[in-house]
Amino acid sequence: MSAPTTSPAPPPGAAGRARPEPSDGAELALEAAVLGHPDGAAPVGPLDLRVAPGEVLTVVGPSGCGKTTLLRTLAGLLPPLAGGVVQDGAPVLRPGADRALVFQHDALLPWRSVRANVELPLAIRGVDRAARRRSAGEWLDRVGLAGHAAKWPHQLSGGQRQRVQLARALAGRPRAVLMDEPFGALDAHTRTGMQDLLADILRGTGATVVFVTHDVDEAVHLGDRIALLPSGELLDVPHPRDRAARDAPRTRQLRGRVLDSL
Repeated sequence: MSAPTTSPAPPPGAAGRARPEPSDGAELALEAAVLGHPDGAAPVGPLDLRVAPGEVLTVVGPSGCGKTTLLRTLAGLLPPLAGGVVQDGAPVLRPGADRALVFQHDALLPWRSVRANVELPLAIRGVDRAARRRSAGEWLDRVGLAGHAAKWPHQLSGGQRQRVQLARALAGRPRAVLMDEPFGALDAHTRTGMQDLLADILRGTGATVVFVTHDVDEAVHLGDRIALLPSGELLDVPHPRDRAARDAPRTRQLRGRVLDSL
């Protein structure tokens, strides 16, 4: 479950990279929300949860406890069975372009080049071609894939494909990014590199992030807070995104508390 604590070197070209303009993070909230499918397994909740603008909330819990259901509800893909889900105080009734989903399996379109995949959310919005290409180039540079724009998804490694998915999700400047175990299928070394890349990118976007993971170390490293499902208990992270603090007493205590919940 644990990832190595030694971070790989940043990808070539990291220094001096263009940094796209930040977006304002959205406030997301569940209000006495009961989550689930009408004809599905036992529902989860009621849950009261507020994710502050720009916060990274990691979500952990055993299989089948409702983690993916939580993301789908926040995304507007699945209405709550009871209670409400709101963004900036307004009800979430449907998917929106300002909430991006990132999955464990990259879901890249095989018939589109790497650049065209990153451009996709901008094309859907009707952004002109020159602006789409410029934004895609900036994001591919940001994730260390500037030289891969013309390739096809099948020509990339798993870690590279996840970088493309991350670039595609962020190219549209979403105010919230909902991530469903995006690094779960990667080997430990690549996973550590992706965690550090994500942490670096998030420092410049301002986006609110809800990140589902089975990996306790990943949850402790990336999150400002951790939500434990199905209880909905919230835990503060003492040293978010600081690998040097892995063995600090409060970090060890938090890791033990999360493991106990599982």
